[in-house]
Amino acid sequence: MGTPVNQVKVTLEPNDHPYRNGAWTPVFEELDTDQLEVIGTIPADIDGLYVRNTENPVHGSLGRYHPFDGDGMIHTVRIKDGKATYRNRFVRTEGFEAEQQAGVPLWPGLMGNPHDALEPGMTAHGSVKDSSSTDVVVHAGAILSTFYLCGEGYRLDPETLATLGPADWVPAHGISAHCKVDEATGELLFFNYAIEKPHLQYGVVGPDNRLKHLVAIDLPGPRLPHDMAFTENFAIFNDCPLFWKEELFERKLRIPAYHPDMPTRFGILPRMGQPEEIQWFEAQPTYVLHWANAFEEGDEVVLDGYFQNDPVPPPLTDFPPGYESMGASLDLHSFKPELHRWRFNLKTGETREETLFDDYPVEFGMFNGQYAGRPYRYVYSVTGEPGWFLFNGLTKHDLETGEAEHVSFGEQRFGSEAPFIPRANAWSEDDGYLISFITDMKQDRSECIIIDAKNLSAGPVCTIVLPHRISSGTHATWASGDALGS
Repeated sequence: MGTPVNQVKVTLEPNDHPYRNGAWTPVFEELDTDQLEVIGTIPADIDGLYVRNTENPVHGSLGRYHPFDGDGMIHTVRIKDGKATYRNRFVRTEGFEAEQQAGVPLWPGLMGNPHDALEPGMTAHGSVKDSSSTDVVVHAGAILSTFYLCGEGYRLDPETLATLGPADWVPAHGISAHCKVDEATGELLFFNYAIEKPHLQYGVVGPDNRLKHLVAIDLPGPRLPHDMAFTENFAIFNDCPLFWKEELFERKLRIPAYHPDMPTRFGILPRMGQPEEIQWFEAQPTYVLHWANAFEEGDEVVLDGYFQNDPVPPPLTDFPPGYESMGASLDLHSFKPELHRWRFNLKTGETREETLFDDYPVEFGMFNGQYAGRPYRYVYSVTGEPGWFLFNGLTKHDLETGEAEHVSFGEQRFGSEAPFIPRANAWSEDDGYLISFITDMKQDRSECIIIDAKNLSAGPVCTIVLPHRISSGTHATWASGDALGS
């Protein structure tokens, strides 16, 4: 077992919510330990930090609970010299600390009544707190946790996981989840969105953690972009035809609607460009949660991401009453994402697009970060448990040959995004490892697994057993020892 640190106030009572039980059961203890059982051998050439963000509520709800409402909790495994150390900490956001002091929830969640808020809202949503529980990257020697509805962006010490506070370069409208780190330049690219103008902002932060560029992007109205992409020279934004109904804003309601008669639009801007330099392209209507990678090829910008075939799927008929639509919106098998490619010709203004793989729903793709923004060959996507927001396996897509290799995590075993770890002195793009946390319901434990990226079907190279079973989660990242400054 690990050494308990800090004591947080927990008022969450036993309940039957589908996303506060089972594989999504929250944990409340914060631990440090290097006394970890290892099955197999940790590769000696791995030096870095695996980081995952998790939605982990400590209080009950003001209204119905959505899993994205949970408090941010960061889990890490530091690997060096064939040894591993595990830590986990809550992100001490302003909202978390306020509710710790009050001992009760102060904000409704995504499915709650905005008029029930006991404090002003902190995000683009208008009535929810910034829980910093969505995404995580490592930049300028610190962990940066972010919230998908636009929040402050909290920096954490990568060694101790102490919350260092909000990043001081964040603009007034906050930053969305899915900032992008360009390993080649050390720059961080970010965006935000808001119901008031400017509806979208884009910025660049240097490797010294100082803001070096910030511009407003003109949109027809408030939009709901969830992710962005970049190439060596360009930033790519999206205007998908799924966004909040403006006519409900006066009532503080944030209810999305899909407009299949509208095209999806893509804006391409030079990385340090001005708003008037953006080029807009139109494509098939869809919604995209996450992009894989993008790169330049001649006069074209090429973008890969997960095209949803049914952005607003019908409710799950076998889900608990009141949560049927929520369940469908989280289920990969309901909104049916496929790995898709868009090509934008910067000279002619033409868009071409195609589905790359359509064999089964995949999402949450990772790739070798050394190829970010540049031509690449391999994508590592998750597959979903039917009817649930749970990841039951990984698929490696070869974009050159069209081949795909799939591996299951096993029965009642659920993982998260699996970042790529380049092998020391790697001789090919896929020469390295994939790493993921697993929540094993049959063994009632959690693990960190490391897989050979060239041979997924061989199973884990090693399994590091964690000191407690952690909640299932989504976004994760890998940072090398050099990126940590150690």
